Amino acid sequence: MKTFNKMFQGDRVIWVIVMLLSISSLLAVYSATGTYANARYGGNNTYVLMRHAGTLAIGLVCMYFAHLMKYSYYSRIFQLAFFASIPLLIYTLFFGADLNDAQRVVHIFGVSFQSSDFAKVALIGYIARELTLRKNNIKDFKNAFIPLMIPVLIIVGLIFPENFSTAAILFACCMIILFVGRINMKHILIFIGIGIVAIIIYMSIMLSRPEEERGRTNTWVNRVENFVESFKKVDDGTTINYDEEDYQLVHSKIAIAGGGFFGKTPGKSTQRNILPHPYSDFIYAIILEEYGLAGGIFVMLLYLILLYRVIAILVKMPQSFGGYLAFGLGLLIVMQAMTNMGVAVGVLPVTGQPLPMISMGGTSLMFTGFALGVILSVSKEVNKTDIKTDEIELSQSDN
Repeated sequence: MKTFNKMFQGDRVIWVIVMLLSISSLLAVYSATGTYANARYGGNNTYVLMRHAGTLAIGLVCMYFAHLMKYSYYSRIFQLAFFASIPLLIYTLFFGADLNDAQRVVHIFGVSFQSSDFAKVALIGYIARELTLRKNNIKDFKNAFIPLMIPVLIIVGLIFPENFSTAAILFACCMIILFVGRINMKHILIFIGIGIVAIIIYMSIMLSRPEEERGRTNTWVNRVENFVESFKKVDDGTTINYDEEDYQLVHSKIAIAGGGFFGKTPGKSTQRNILPHPYSDFIYAIILEEYGLAGGIFVMLLYLILLYRVIAILVKMPQSFGGYLAFGLGLLIVMQAMTNMGVAVGVLPVTGQPLPMISMGGTSLMFTGFALGVILSVSKEVNKTDIKTDEIELSQSDN
């Protein structure tokens, strides 16, 4: 038992959450990839599962080794990662490979990954670091607000043109972290207002250009319009017609309705053969169809418990690098999960966000695993560290 406790340190509840999410991932992906396996691998669904299991294992390995490192050392690591993410995002904008009709993937030394996955984790870590270093002047506009806003503007601005949903989630997450970090609320609201105006101006400029030069703008507008007008009643008021472009939301709702409370049981989903990306973007709809409302609530609760655990870490380590770091990374994971679920149940427009630690994917699983490992690294020190010790270790890790 002592050996086990030494190998797996940190918050036991988070370890259990990760284990349950991993099991849920294997079950859901195996069921959801039937059509994909037929199209790509001659119906060899086991091969697809093994590939996913291998990627998931890499993510868990990243988590395990990340949790072994003392969290204070991540201060310098995230600082370097933040500065590295800027040229990486710029390179992606101009030379990135296409993914879902957007330039989001880069190939470096034979490895392909989404640069935004790297950048968003780096930004959260950098913000946590800066909040800690500037906490004595945290209400100052020039010495705290501006130095914290500029990094957010740069990273979110570089992600935004090709990945609106990721940029929006990251921006919202950063605003919440800054609020928790005691940045002046008036300054935050002004910054949010400026951001909204900037988006409106950008959209207006892009929509005024020729069709072929609008980039992803048309996609964003179409998704919002389809979401708002997804259901249209005909004159008699009894029948509902669906636009062809609404089929994703329609079939997701059919899957949810067909699942009932306890679901159709594993492997009996019908909408997995119709929904696009049922193993990633709409995997929550498949979970609801096969495991019912009970299964869907169970998965949602896992993320909410994770959020509760990182808030508990923040409460125990107030105004410290470890507290901000764990809370920020946990919040980012949960916000992405809630966005994916919101799309599946029809309360948000289609975004293309995977369900963390469940959806089939490469870089998403790896960086989510790494983020969870950092959270665990903080959690294992939560009862040993006070604010002064945290400050000393932070300064020492920078030297």
